[in-house]
Amino acid sequence: MNREKIAILTDSCSDVPAAALAAYPIYVLPLKVIYPDAEYLDGVEIRAEEVYSRMPQEIPKTSLPSPDAVLKILERIQADGYEKVLAVCISSGISGTYNLVRLMCDGFRALQSHVVDTRNISIGSGLLAVTAAQYVENGMAWNELIERIEQLVPESKVFFCVKTLEYLQKGGRIGKVTAFVGSALKLKPVISCNSDGIYYTAGKALGRKASIQKVFDLAARFATGCADVAMCLMNGGAALEAAALTVDLRKRIPQGRLLLRGQISPVLGVHTGPGLLGVGLLRGGGLRGIAGAAP
Repeated sequence: MNREKIAILTDSCSDVPAAALAAYPIYVLPLKVIYPDAEYLDGVEIRAEEVYSRMPQEIPKTSLPSPDAVLKILERIQADGYEKVLAVCISSGISGTYNLVRLMCDGFRALQSHVVDTRNISIGSGLLAVTAAQYVENGMAWNELIERIEQLVPESKVFFCVKTLEYLQKGGRIGKVTAFVGSALKLKPVISCNSDGIYYTAGKALGRKASIQKVFDLAARFATGCADVAMCLMNGGAALEAAALTVDLRKRIPQGRLLLRGQISPVLGVHTGPGLLGVGLLRGGGLRGIAGAAP
């Protein structure tokens, strides 16, 4: 059904599940995790568990893919027989990945391209990439695909909480004062991305249990009034905790379809530290389940 020979390109921080990568023409551009002695391709040469096991003794740096890496993946897409590429990237307000991919795609004339700034992070971006791939499979035309995915950008949202604000502060994602006050008062912010794709505090709660419930409260509010809601329950080094919360999430958003329970990428784990729990949602995209990505 992919008559226009369209490929989907995304980045490793969009957390697209492996089952979707196997089922659809989705290519992943890995970011990098950098230690003093070596650097690793995100999710390819290093796993999130390895990053967490080396914390807090050693916190690596992260970086964008190189321009050469972007060029090589575009050349591979062309060599595989595709003529168009829709790139779905994490927020330009958080990472320079979107701008890099846009510049490289503009210069690669062998493929017709469009780059989407999801203004989102993790599975909030990944849900849009998988939806685009399913639309392509269903035969959606190129111009309609671009229009539809851009329309869905504000319909995708993530809400997450972390055990400690230390790693977000060290990575420059939140200020020192916010991190200090939150730690001193044991306040746990629930974090999301605003309309500009920048982290903001969507809510606050006292303690771990209350912060998780606040995540669910905000997710349920976002889903209110929409009968078509795709959901993902994500964690960073907290898989057992996430599994125990599955039933609760389904009860809170009964109209939602839980498509995935998975772990965030190593690069995202560097910035959030172990203990992240979050919910990603997409309203009105018509996203089907992904075989092999059981929640």
